[in-house]
This record gives sequence, C-alpha cells and structure tokens, in this order.
Amino acid sequence: MTAAPTPRSTSSASPFDAAALDDGQIVALAHGRAHVLIAPHVGGSIAAWYDQDSAAAAAHHWLRPATRAAIDARDPLGMASFPLMPYCNRIRDGRFRFEGEMIDLPSGTGALRHALHGHAWRRPWQVESQERNTVTLHFAHEAPARGGEGWPFSYEARQHITLDETGLSVRLWARNLGTRTMPFGFGHHPYYPKPPGTRLSARVRAMWEIDAEVLPVALSAHPAVDALENGMIVDEFDLDNNFSGWRREALIEWPGEGRRLALRASAPLDYFVLYSAQGLPWFCAEPVSNTTDWLNLQLDGLAGRLDVGGTALAPGESVETQLSWVPERI
Repeated sequence: MTAAPTPRSTSSASPFDAAALDDGQIVALAHGRAHVLIAPHVGGSIAAWYDQDSAAAAAHHWLRPATRAAIDARDPLGMASFPLMPYCNRIRDGRFRFEGEMIDLPSGTGALRHALHGHAWRRPWQVESQERNTVTLHFAHEAPARGGEGWPFSYEARQHITLDETGLSVRLWARNLGTRTMPFGFGHHPYYPKPPGTRLSARVRAMWEIDAEVLPVALSAHPAVDALENGMIVDEFDLDNNFSGWRREALIEWPGEGRRLALRASAPLDYFVLYSAQGLPWFCAEPVSNTTDWLNLQLDGLAGRLDVGGTALAPGESVETQLSWVPERI
C-alpha cells in the first residue's frame, strides 16, 4: 500500500469536535456512547469511530480519525478506513492479462505506475438507506466503451455499516453487472492509533517478501509470522507486507490505555496486510480477499502452487463478506 502523511495521532486528551469534520455530507451513527462518522462522498469511507459520553468529554478513538483538511481534500488516505474494490493493493504497472485479454489500467508514474486499491475508494458512494445506528451505501461502476480508459467491467457494490452493542461491522457486497466474467477482490483499509506498546496478534501461515516497489515476489517464514502469533509489538517491525493463510481474526491491544480491539472477518477475506512504518503514530492491519498483484501472480503460474486469492464473477454473480471490530476495556 502507499501511505499518505497522517493528520495527527488519535490519542489526544482534548475533546474531539465531531462537528468540525462535518461539511454537510457526513453521516453520523450512534449507539449509546459510541459514535461513527461516515463520509460517503470521500470514497464511502469511515471518517471516525469513537466513544464519547458528552460533547465536553474526551473522545476515545478506536480508529485514527480524519481531520477537516482530509475531508475538504476528499482524501481517502486521510480517513479512518475506506473500502477496497474491485481489487486490493497494487497491480504491477497497472497491467494484467485476463481470459486472454491484456488490460491496462489508469496509473501514474514512478511508484504510482502500479495501479492501487481499485477505484471505489476514489469516487463518491450514495446513501441508499439510513437509521440511527446503521447506513447502507451504494456504488455503481459502468465500464467504459471499448478502447476507453478505466476498469473494463461493470459492477455495483454496497456497504452496510452497523454500530451496535457489539461494536462496528461492515457487510460488503458486489455484483457483476456486465456480460462477461470479471476478476474481483475487496476488503477494507483501516488505520489504527499506535501509541508506544501497541500490540498486534494474528495467526498467519507465511509472509510475502517484497521487491523495492512493494510488490510480492516470494512467500517466506519471516520472523513476523511468529511474532504475530505471539503478540507483536508493532513498533518493533517496519513492514508493508501481505500475509497468506490468515485465520480471519486479529487482536489490537493498547495496554497503556487499558483497551483492545478484536478484528474478525468472514471468507473470502483470507489475506492480511500489515503496514507499520517506525516513527508513525498509526498503522494499518487490513482484511482483504486477494494478495497484492494476484492477477499477475496467476499469470506467472503461481496460482497452481500458491493460494493468492481473488475471485472471478460470472455475469450476474455476486459475492458478499463481513468484517467487524469488537472493542473491549481491560
């Protein structure tokens, strides 16, 4: 993944002013003392999730909150979490072959020539329905005419976001609206606060080693695999890597604050991305359905030997998954 400068740490003791983020398009969810702010117009993103007893009380954030500057800039990389569709992370050089056709995706130059995170995070989503503690967002993509630029497959997607007594959950759904089979991957991209001593636990099988452009080249039994199983002190590792064989559960602990957060997911979110750069006050632990550059790993003949994820949706076929975060005071 490509990270952007973070606005600030989320562990501030000063009162959090949710109204300062509101540009008139923010959707606010509430359940008891828990609050979630959604920015449909900023890639269908979650802008903040926090506990707060009153406007004068300090907010306790479970995800890194957005700032008003990030909202104004329509910058999903400055949000608390955003959806990944129709693929997760990078595709090398923005090119892949699918069913005999070479597909070129819009991309930049240098490191940005690798198409990143699909496109749904860069476009507005529509509010389809809303109640006090839940909202459904809808997104539709129409394939460009033959020869045009962009993802050459039509599809629609929904996020059903719910805040309740157990925590925060997101149900993701997508359907192929085209007349030909479409490759597809999805997930979510959360940012977590990282005060000193933050610990992350997860069971994974192996880690993808990366090249100089953060693209996977080989699976290995990296020390991070055992560290995750035993409870990794996040700041002791400098990683931007995919993990295979994730058991679809992770635990983030903030011992100094007496809090922890369980991340749980359902199939096909069988892959895990960890981005943690030393010195940053946040990190990312992402549930995803495909390994970075999975389409080209298949082209290289690895799919028969390695499980790289991703799926192919026939015309009219849909796929669904769910992820949830369950907070706890300790």
